[in-house]
Amino acid sequence: MTENEQIKDRETEEEVEQTAEEATEAEAAEVSEAETAAEAAAEPTAEEKLEAELSDMKDKYLRLMAEYDNYRKRTAKQLLENTQTAKCNTVNEILPVYDNFERAAGADSTDETYKSGVQMIFNQFSDMLTKLGVEIIDPTGEEFDPNIANAVNRIEDPELGENVVAQTFQKGYKMGDKVIRYAMVVVANS
Repeated sequence: MTENEQIKDRETEEEVEQTAEEATEAEAAEVSEAETAAEAAAEPTAEEKLEAELSDMKDKYLRLMAEYDNYRKRTAKQLLENTQTAKCNTVNEILPVYDNFERAAGADSTDETYKSGVQMIFNQFSDMLTKLGVEIIDPTGEEFDPNIANAVNRIEDPELGENVVAQTFQKGYKMGDKVIRYAMVVVANS
């Protein structure tokens, strides 16, 4: 080969290489543009960002409202329980006075005016306890229930059935389902 031919071959080779490089750069540019378009498509728009933020805030709001509702219900229940406990404690402190009035009303007296006065006070006391929702527990003649009475003695009595309350020493009292004071009883044939 002559020198001119060699120069032409080199120029041709250089042109081929240059054309290949340009094609590679063009392909790279197309790939880069495609990647940029894919990234843009993957990146949320401003509207989508606002919708996501709104959804997040709505979820937080609903959770907060549910938590507040639970707190309100729990507080109301606790207040009701505290009120009931305070009433029970107050009535429990008054019961010895009530027992004494009951004994005084049942005692024999020659002075009818005095007896009627004590009976009136006892009746007012009974009405007040009834208005407060206090119920008397007097299980005499019923089957012994340890949930409302304490057995302080046991006797044998053929006239009574097994495990029956023969006598009540001290009446019990309850408000609703809560026992304020357990009845003290004698149980027969247990």
